[in-house]
Amino acid sequence: MADTKIRAERNRTLLLSKEEEEYYRKSVITSEDIEKNGIMANQLINGDLFEVIDKIPNQYADVIIIDPPYNLDKDFNGGRFKAMSDTDYESYLRSWFDKVCAKLKTNGTLYMCGDWKCSSVQQKVISEKLTILNRITWQREKGRGAKNNWKNAMEDIWFAVNDKNNYYFDVEAVKMKRQVIAPYKIDGKPKDWTETEEGNFRITYPSNFWDDISIPFWSMPENTDHPTQKPEKLIAKLILASSKSGDIIFDPFMGSGTTCVTAKKLGRKYLGVEINETYCLWAAKRLEMASNDNSIQGYKGSYFWERNTLNKQKVASNRESRKPNYIMETSLF
Repeated sequence: MADTKIRAERNRTLLLSKEEEEYYRKSVITSEDIEKNGIMANQLINGDLFEVIDKIPNQYADVIIIDPPYNLDKDFNGGRFKAMSDTDYESYLRSWFDKVCAKLKTNGTLYMCGDWKCSSVQQKVISEKLTILNRITWQREKGRGAKNNWKNAMEDIWFAVNDKNNYYFDVEAVKMKRQVIAPYKIDGKPKDWTETEEGNFRITYPSNFWDDISIPFWSMPENTDHPTQKPEKLIAKLILASSKSGDIIFDPFMGSGTTCVTAKKLGRKYLGVEINETYCLWAAKRLEMASNDNSIQGYKGSYFWERNTLNKQKVASNRESRKPNYIMETSLF
């Protein structure tokens, strides 16, 4: 797993030395380990989902977050997924979806990620087992696009539950803090917004269109070389909305560990399954890093901040803190 890429000096993409690989390998369990010791929360399982899934107790998870291979040609660190017909992709989903659903509690919630090519097939398969309550569409602003087509900058997340009359959803936990560009006042007072030294902001309820997500890139500590890594901020919204502290979050296609890491940062338990050992080791290191830093980019003060506005507030706050002491003191009076 030697790194052959030439990286910028400030590149913070997660890397592992040979020594670290050996160290983090001890944090990952296999199907054989499950045979000996069973399943416990807060584990990373390196194994084929088809071999592991029957070893996980039914009705185990409060929330299941699935980010399966989309119906695209993609290289996952040497493991290739090939695009197929919609019929074949539907069969692929069916080969594991029912068994994954069995791990969901009766009042549990399931989210599945997809893109425009596979989303409709996913909807068909999900709706046969669960009740779909909504489709979230989020802006995946990354890449240069194509010369002969519109740039693909949107992805979907299907929101489904076992029982539409009995599921957990906390909208207060996922409110957004949006910058107000043209503030509206009544009798000279702000209407549904707050005036601060760092700018004008409004606290709002989230919709099913999310345009505040930043894809992990080289200067972010959560970034890895996984080709389809999801942002922690994106997953944090799903976890906070649909689970309570201490609940179990299950990810059957763990990748580089974003769901498990985010669950840990938010005080939830986790279980992840991933067939690629390298990705499991990255996840193990990210989990250790989360023990020392539970911050999530774009989430602060119990709010999800509109893209780029939190940094503006930090700049304004830092500018204020750099003022001479006598200015800071006189401003108190």
